[in-house]
Amino acid sequence: MAALWTLPLLLSACLQGCLALTPPDELPRPHNLPPSLGFNSSDDGGPSVDLPMALRVFSVDYHHVQAPFEIVLWIMLASLAKLGFHWSGRVPAVVPESCVLIMVGLLVGGVIYGVRHSAPPTLSADAFFLFLLPPIVLDAGYFLPGRLFFENLGTILWYAVLGTLWNVLGIGLSLYGVCLLAQSSLGDVSLLHCLLFGSLIAAVDPVAVLSVFQEMHVNEQLHILVFGESLLNDAVTVVLYKLFESFLRLPSVSGLDVLLGGCRVVVVGLGGLCVGLFFGLVAALTSRFTSRAQVIAPLFVFLYSYLSYLTSEMLHLSGIMAIVTCAVTMKQYVEANVSEHSNTSIQYFLKMWSSVSETLIFIFLGVSTIQDVHMWSWPFVCSTLLLCLIWRATGVLLLTAVVNKLRRNAVTFRDQFIIAYGGLRGAICFSLVFLIDDFPKKRLFITTTIVVILFTVFVQGMTIKPLVELLDVKRKKRALPTVSEEIHSRLIDHLLAGIEDVVGYWGQHYWKDKFEQFNKKYLRRFLIREDHQARSSILRVYQELERREQRGDDEAPPLVDPRSHSRPLLPEEMDSIRRILSRNLQNFNNKQTPAYSRHTLHQDATADRTRKPLHRHQSLGERRTYNTITHWPQIEDGEFSESHRVRAGLSRSHTVCAISPRSVLQDSSTSAQTGSVDPRPAGEDQVSPQHQAPAGRAPKKQLSFVLENEKQQ
Repeated sequence: MAALWTLPLLLSACLQGCLALTPPDELPRPHNLPPSLGFNSSDDGGPSVDLPMALRVFSVDYHHVQAPFEIVLWIMLASLAKLGFHWSGRVPAVVPESCVLIMVGLLVGGVIYGVRHSAPPTLSADAFFLFLLPPIVLDAGYFLPGRLFFENLGTILWYAVLGTLWNVLGIGLSLYGVCLLAQSSLGDVSLLHCLLFGSLIAAVDPVAVLSVFQEMHVNEQLHILVFGESLLNDAVTVVLYKLFESFLRLPSVSGLDVLLGGCRVVVVGLGGLCVGLFFGLVAALTSRFTSRAQVIAPLFVFLYSYLSYLTSEMLHLSGIMAIVTCAVTMKQYVEANVSEHSNTSIQYFLKMWSSVSETLIFIFLGVSTIQDVHMWSWPFVCSTLLLCLIWRATGVLLLTAVVNKLRRNAVTFRDQFIIAYGGLRGAICFSLVFLIDDFPKKRLFITTTIVVILFTVFVQGMTIKPLVELLDVKRKKRALPTVSEEIHSRLIDHLLAGIEDVVGYWGQHYWKDKFEQFNKKYLRRFLIREDHQARSSILRVYQELERREQRGDDEAPPLVDPRSHSRPLLPEEMDSIRRILSRNLQNFNNKQTPAYSRHTLHQDATADRTRKPLHRHQSLGERRTYNTITHWPQIEDGEFSESHRVRAGLSRSHTVCAISPRSVLQDSSTSAQTGSVDPRPAGEDQVSPQHQAPAGRAPKKQLSFVLENEKQQ
């Protein structure tokens, strides 16, 4: 265990040792020379190859592989740190993974600072936004629970848009008031600088939220509200950050600039949505023609998604909105077109890619904390930390009070507390703070951002799980939904859509039903191959559940014991199963009887005389009554006489009607004295097996009526 934690430190120390051995200002050797030959320096300082030196057996050329070598070492460090966390005994149950990774980054940053006596490398904003953030957002969008997300889309947008504006304006204006009160130390911080800092510090990081909430297994509604709000919150905060940054670069801000800024926010969000929708449909159409090259089918998922993100960033649109929309759009069509092996490859590669990016982000957060650019101010740091908690809590309470009046399933107070307490900050605000143009208090902004991140990740991240258990927040189901549950949920959706259509209310079920019709009539026919189109919606539900079970999500572990391994059936075993099923099906078909209805007439009983009668189980009282009453002397031909047959039938009907044996004896003796003869033929009381089982109530009532007539006589 200790080796797993010390090996990353040794790798980083060796890396820094290599960096120390090679001065940065030394020019690398020309690559056109063979590595085994040296070169002499000419008088003018240029290289000369006229007089080769002695042949070198061993040489080191670190500059030739410096960039990929350092990248591989950082990825190895992140992977080993994650592996050590999951093998650290009880630590995962107490401390979140993000906290441990940040502590590893702090330790590595301290080692680098001690070796080089200078600040360790920091995570640049370009590296974060162009390489590390897209895999995490793509994974979140591709595996987004679509039904829950779109059912709660209004509430998510309510929190993400209005809640973010509430936090940005509240924190920015409050911090400006703090700066006015502390004129001696914070007098040079303007209102736009405070609003700019409020826009970046209000960004709830989906990476931190995912890493914490996936370990708690809260209910689906709470999870989708927190995760969806953090995902769309980033898009809003990035847009507001760029807007305030543009205002800072203007000589003066007028009312028209504010109006154009509001229009820009709408254009950036809708533009990213349209770009993601376009690339998602193109990716789905491309996957339709990958049947002859299934090997490269997963590649189009990653290429089109990343291309949508880069295109949006190039057009100054929301890249997060674009990649999420692209992933949600193409998922159902891509999964229907590609093979199961390709689907498995897509799922595992996305999980691996996002996990490595998330681990690198948290480690670099810890490494970048060790630096010489810190500036401390107690009023500004403490007020920022307090205002972040106050404004988020008040925003959640006020917005939820309004949205609960429009929701069927109200957000409980416990869920509101978890939503407000789960606003964790992370790498997004850390990367944005380094993009601020230089001004005297930039280092103070950086220090305050680091303090807020460490407080939310360590204090709130470590205490939110005990609070969830203390408040007894509803947890989610640990089992996958069955086909029956999916069918019943769809039945309810169709029923609600019909009710909304009848009453003339265009609700979410109405529009969902219209989209399903449009999707089935046009999109699926155009984007999915004909041989892969499911003929039944039940079959599509079954295929989706099979894919979920094969994926083996942590959210829904399999119901079977993973230790029990099943082997494939042999051909002779399959033949035996087929023979057993066919024989049972043939026997079942032979036992089928026509359906009985009390509104239809009985068939002729003489048609089924050859069949053996079905024997009914008799109780002890019935057997004694039958033996007492119907034990009549037989004739030579072995048949009862006609009168005896009638009385026996009546006595049996009395037994079925649950009359006592004494009354049966009296009634039978009375009827025998009357000497009445039943006009029915002799073979009619042998009821066919088709009518004996279902003749439950009507024959009982008929025979009871005959006995009453006999009593009246």
